[in-house]
Amino acid sequence: MQPSAATPTPPAKIVPLLAADRAEWAPLWRGYLDFYRAAVDATTTETTFARLTGGSEPMGGFLARDGDGAAIGLVHWIVHRSCWTVGDYCYLQDLFVAAGRRGGGVGRLLIDAVAAKAWALGCSRVHWLTHETNRDAMRLYDKVAERSGFIQYRIMIG
Repeated sequence: MQPSAATPTPPAKIVPLLAADRAEWAPLWRGYLDFYRAAVDATTTETTFARLTGGSEPMGGFLARDGDGAAIGLVHWIVHRSCWTVGDYCYLQDLFVAAGRRGGGVGRLLIDAVAAKAWALGCSRVHWLTHETNRDAMRLYDKVAERSGFIQYRIMIG
């Protein structure tokens, strides 16, 4: 009798982001901002985390935890109305996997968690943006989603 094939160990366990996760979320959030060379003031960071974990906003997040329980990735989502469908859309706003942990399937698990949440909420679509220079992420995105062809424009108001 041949031995059965071992079930591969998932690269991470995906868990909902909770208020108690603030200390583990913060370095990942900073890493994400650093990756995009962006700055967000402390008040906005605190407000963002409170919105993500407070339960009263149409938004939330997930953390990816490795086998030792360390937080190695994050994703945030926001549900919003659409004029094109009855069901809401789910905007995957921020996706980040810690350096040294990328390329192993964690990002895909985080995207899958958002898609499952969107499905559970009755959303019609999950969508997101990435910077045109983020080629590594785009290789993953091209495997799990279709490009819309739209180009973002914006007017900064404050």
